[in-house]
Amino acid sequence: MTVVFRRNISRMEGYVPGEQPRERDFIKLNTNENPYPPSPSVRKAILGELGESLRLYPDPGSTALRRQAALTYGFDLPGVIAGNGSDDLLAMIARAFVGEGDLLACPVPTYTLYDTLVRIQGGKLAGVPYPDDYSLPRGLAAKKARVTIVANPNSPSGTAVPVRALAELADAVPGLLVVDEAYADFADETALALARERRNVIVLRTLSKSFSLAGMRIGLGFAPPRIIEGLDKVRDSYNLSRLSIAAGAAALADIGWMERNAARIRKTREALAAALPGVGFTPFPSQSNFLLARRTRGGSARPVYEALKRRKILVRYFDTPRLAGCLRITVGTDDEVGALLGALKTIR
Repeated sequence: MTVVFRRNISRMEGYVPGEQPRERDFIKLNTNENPYPPSPSVRKAILGELGESLRLYPDPGSTALRRQAALTYGFDLPGVIAGNGSDDLLAMIARAFVGEGDLLACPVPTYTLYDTLVRIQGGKLAGVPYPDDYSLPRGLAAKKARVTIVANPNSPSGTAVPVRALAELADAVPGLLVVDEAYADFADETALALARERRNVIVLRTLSKSFSLAGMRIGLGFAPPRIIEGLDKVRDSYNLSRLSIAAGAAALADIGWMERNAARIRKTREALAAALPGVGFTPFPSQSNFLLARRTRGGSARPVYEALKRRKILVRYFDTPRLAGCLRITVGTDDEVGALLGALKTIR
C-alpha cells in the first residue's frame, strides 16, 4: 500500500528549529532562552504535582493557569486561552482561520513558522518586506488577508513597531490581526490593550523567554471571548500537562521575579550592543532578548558563525539573501557575553 500525503504537504519544507546540541559545554546564544532560572515558586509548584495526581488527565481548560493570567494582565477569564507554547496557539489560529487558498499576510523577514503553518492548511503566505529600518511596512492591509500577523518585537531583527501603528493596522485589515508578543517583556510597550479594545485582535504571549520556562511549553492568547471560543473548537484536548499548568500559574503569580531578570537582560543587551562595533559587527536596535548584528565589513557571516561553533559558542545564522551578513545573538549572562566578545576578537 502506498502512503500518499496531501499535495501541499509533499511539496512543503518543514520548520527547522534552532540547534540544540547534546553536549553540555556549549555557550548557547542561538535560541533566545533565558540565561537565568525561573522563580523558585515554579519548582515548588511542580513538586506539588509529582504524586498520585499524575495518573489523572490534567484540566482540559488549564483553568488555574488562565485564571492567573487573567488576574496578572487584567482580562476576564473568557478572554484568555492557553497553549502548549505560543506555537500551539499559532497552529490553532491557522486551523481556525486559514483554508485552502486563503492568504496570511505578515512583514518579512520574520518567524518562519508562520509560513509552515499556512502551507499545512493549503493557504498562502503574503509577505510584505520590511524597509531597511524595520518600521511597519505599508501594504499589509492591502493584501486583504484573512489573517495578518506581526511579531512585535520581531524575530530575527529584534526591532519593534509602535503600538499606535498596530492599532491603525487593526482598523485597516479586513480579518484577524495577530500580534505575536513572544519578546514583549523586554520591550518598551505592549499591545495587550488592543485585545480589549478591538474586536479583531489577538495578542499572543509565551512563558519561554522572559519567564525562563522554554522547557515547559506554555503560551497564552488574549482576545475578545468570541475569538477565544472559536479557537477552543480546534484546540487539542489536554493540550497542557499538569506540570505546565502548575508551573505557569506559579510563574505568573511571581511576576516580579521575571521583571527583575528581564531588567538584567536589558542591561546586558545594551552593553553587548555597545561592544559589538568594536569586534566587527553593527547591531540593529533591539527591543528583545537578542541582537541581530550585521558584519561591518560586509560579506557572509557564516565563517564567523562556524568559527564560534568550533569554540563551543552557538549563535544563529540565517542563510537568506537579506540576512546572510548577520548573526542573531541571544543575550546571555555577562560572563557568556564576555566569552562571545573575546572569541569575536580572535576571529576578526
